[in-house]
Amino acid sequence: MLTQLQHLGHTILTVFERLGRASLFLMHVLAGVPGLLLRPYLVIYQIYSVGVLSLTIILVSGLFVGMVLGLQGYNTLVNFGATDMLGVVVALSLVRELGPVLTSLLYAGRAGSALTAEIGLMKTTEQLSAMEMMAVNPLGRVVAPRFVAGVLAMPVLATIFSAVGILGGHLVVVELLGIDAGSFWSQMQDKTEFMEDVFNGILKSLVFGFVVTWIAVFEGYDCVPTSEGISRATTRTVVHSSLATLALDFMLTALMFSDI
Repeated sequence: MLTQLQHLGHTILTVFERLGRASLFLMHVLAGVPGLLLRPYLVIYQIYSVGVLSLTIILVSGLFVGMVLGLQGYNTLVNFGATDMLGVVVALSLVRELGPVLTSLLYAGRAGSALTAEIGLMKTTEQLSAMEMMAVNPLGRVVAPRFVAGVLAMPVLATIFSAVGILGGHLVVVELLGIDAGSFWSQMQDKTEFMEDVFNGILKSLVFGFVVTWIAVFEGYDCVPTSEGISRATTRTVVHSSLATLALDFMLTALMFSDI
């Protein structure tokens, strides 16, 4: 019994110790962000790396998610004679929940893991140490551009995901199932509010981008400098980012859309 309590206490202390180091790491990264104003090309290149190169999976996933929403929504609402509300169901599901959440999960799996592996490899090959020897701050030169790029790219990717999803829903509902296009778009425009729905969805994606990118760059910078250490850090990035996204989604939804 005592051994189990000791193991539990050690695990809790380890978690808080890593959380403390991650918080200090974040403060140092944020301190290096203003210096990027003199080197915007670093951020632009990283936006291309984590954002543009992630577009394919975002576009394909958004299209099929919207198509599934339209099909499942039709199968449910047709029993109540409420198929005119399909546009509202598809739009609100995407801009409020599925767009930000699924984009964050896809981003963590594609771009987050790549960020962790890239920074971890630079640490393993002592490139970060070489920068320090040359009086170059690796947090400002390597980590900060990737962090800023991730935070900026996530809302754009989530918006694209939602837009393509709505088009996918239109493709199934209007073109395949024959629902009137006018009612699909008019009900969507009438029931969807910009500040309450669209803006809150963008705000969610911004929070997800901040947290997921923070986890990704920290795990890469803090990993054990071996091939096995990089592998474990990449796995932790995907797992922790996914859990953080789902937990934050509940809390943000409760604050934005609920009376809790």
